[in-house]
Amino acid sequence: MLAHLAARPLSQRLLPASTLAVLRHVTLYAVPSSSGVRLFASVAPDARPQNLVEQIVQKYAVDLPAGSKVFSGDFVSIKPEHVMTHDNTGAVMGKFKSIGAAKFKNPRQPVFTLDHDVQNKTEKNLAKYRGIEEFAKTHGVDFYPAGRGIGHQILIEEGYAFPYTMTVASDSHSNMYGGIGSLGTPIVRTDAAAIWATGRTWWQIPPVVRVEFINTLPEGATGKDVIVALCGLFNNDEVLNTAIEFVGGEGMKKLSVDERLTISNMTTEWGALAGVFPCDEVTVEWYKKRAAILAGRSSEHPRITAQRVQALVDSPIKADAGARYAKHLTLDLATVTPYVSGPNSVKVATPLAELETKDITIHKAYLVSCVNSRASDLRAAARVLKGRKVAPGVEFYIAAASSEVQKEVEQSGEWADLIEAGARPLIAGCGPCIGLGAGLLKDGEVGISATNRNYKGRMGSPNAQAYLASPAVVAASAVAGRICGPGSLSGTTASGGKPLITYTDLASEAVTSSGSAAPASVVDGFPATLDGELLFCDQDNLNTDGIYPGKYTYQDDIPPQKMAEVVMENYDTSFSATVKKNDILVGGFNFGTGSSREQAATALLHRGIRLVLAGSFSETFKRNAINNGLLVLETPSIVRDLRKAFEGKDKVLSRRTGWNVHVDLASGKLAVADSKEYAIPAVGRAAQELVVEGGLEQWVKNRIEA
Repeated sequence: MLAHLAARPLSQRLLPASTLAVLRHVTLYAVPSSSGVRLFASVAPDARPQNLVEQIVQKYAVDLPAGSKVFSGDFVSIKPEHVMTHDNTGAVMGKFKSIGAAKFKNPRQPVFTLDHDVQNKTEKNLAKYRGIEEFAKTHGVDFYPAGRGIGHQILIEEGYAFPYTMTVASDSHSNMYGGIGSLGTPIVRTDAAAIWATGRTWWQIPPVVRVEFINTLPEGATGKDVIVALCGLFNNDEVLNTAIEFVGGEGMKKLSVDERLTISNMTTEWGALAGVFPCDEVTVEWYKKRAAILAGRSSEHPRITAQRVQALVDSPIKADAGARYAKHLTLDLATVTPYVSGPNSVKVATPLAELETKDITIHKAYLVSCVNSRASDLRAAARVLKGRKVAPGVEFYIAAASSEVQKEVEQSGEWADLIEAGARPLIAGCGPCIGLGAGLLKDGEVGISATNRNYKGRMGSPNAQAYLASPAVVAASAVAGRICGPGSLSGTTASGGKPLITYTDLASEAVTSSGSAAPASVVDGFPATLDGELLFCDQDNLNTDGIYPGKYTYQDDIPPQKMAEVVMENYDTSFSATVKKNDILVGGFNFGTGSSREQAATALLHRGIRLVLAGSFSETFKRNAINNGLLVLETPSIVRDLRKAFEGKDKVLSRRTGWNVHVDLASGKLAVADSKEYAIPAVGRAAQELVVEGGLEQWVKNRIEA
């Protein structure tokens, strides 16, 4: 027997029983020895298929049990390839110092890019920028100054975001990296500080939606029209807090990298946490050209090289056959026509043909931002404007996505065409897209923009109206002084109709659960099981102001006892008096939407709530909650069953349900006494550590001290 074991591979090794209990596909061998019985384990690789998102996360997950795979629902510790911060680097610096960090775990991991308030030349802002630059020099961090361009574009141009990598940023439009096959997803500032100090943070792998493109876009339709239509046609949170994998055949091959970046960028507005395209021949060809350009510089580029590009061909990563998806959506690209978003909402999308008949006068037009200011976008606008002039009374603002983009279109002549037509140039950066700098919308004005957001008041006055469209439509509208397409300038009416889409929800009606096949290991001190009564707050979109009123948010001296008293005050003044010890709070869907105030989570903790269940959560609230040690788990089936159980009953804002439950957080099970059992997301080691150690900041401090 001993000889038999000795001949086995190294994956069969002596392991503690606590580890053996959590490994998947484990064969145990018991061997007598002088000290008792020794256990040996044979660990077989997990054979279950993974989708593309899961495979990329697998590369960057750390502290996994041997032989395990990651799946949607799993809480994992991740060590991303890179982390980008922009103007908010200053705020992250404050977080970094407050947790006692003195140096970066890996100075090659972070990237600083100044891009948001670049038009602001006040001494205060310039001093802030100088401080960030000096901080970067002190710690040896890559730094890109104001004027170099928008951070997301820089990460693409300079190869920090690269196919099959996971790169994060403290900005919601890091989804854009998916356009080149990278898993890009947003984090909050505390996460960024944690990555600086330790190289890692945590992520709960979201459900993955498969979006399939068939056929080819017709003439005049663009990637911007695709994503604007999707945001408007699926506007009831169908993809909220999911990751999206885009797939397709010939139609996919006709989508340029620029169009893919546009679509991935606005998966943020669609509600997703990531939007990933395949790395195919289109992507590889783009990188070959980029590598050739960079090779002409004085020294070899550190990230985009011919060898690294060839590795994409030699070692591709693709979804496994039979991989699991939560939903499947098919879009016939041939049926997509130019679409316009708004006014003042990305959830309202109208065919351009319909809006043209309404003769909507505009006052300002914008070709700026990370979504549609690349060279192909500027050229599309220049083709419309060449030989024409911006209409009297219309201001048309342009800003390239980066200094490299601007240089390219200056050399090819399109930048001059735009200026000759009357466009007003701005520095490469963000600016009016986020309500900063020149050209903001005033009361009563109407603007049309090639940006990604048109929320009320975002680009200026809340009494203005903002529409979103493709660069060509924006340029045509600037010339006509009304919303229209390029064809309208030559007397052609736009055609339009509803795109042909199929949609299938593949998720089980029973639960949203962790992909883990075995219970998670339990960190010492973590309460692996909870018992209590479900307290039901049946409200969708319960925002952070309802959970923790804004009037208390900036009072820094409010003690925990007072926070416990006022929690949920704007939702239900009787909430604090209704809660009992060991209660488990259940909310509706999109719980914690709104502002990013951390007190919405900590106030619930101070009131004694240890676990919040909801149909879905705002991702910002989820990260703030877990970063402060409050467990939050998505359980749509429980919410639906509670609604059925109390349908027709008197409306009670905070309802004591009488549902006494036993929750096994490690195994991912919730049992209602003498009734039904639900699967819930199992709480993995990454989240357990944060609960035990009192949140992410203390977790980082503990590792710095160690």
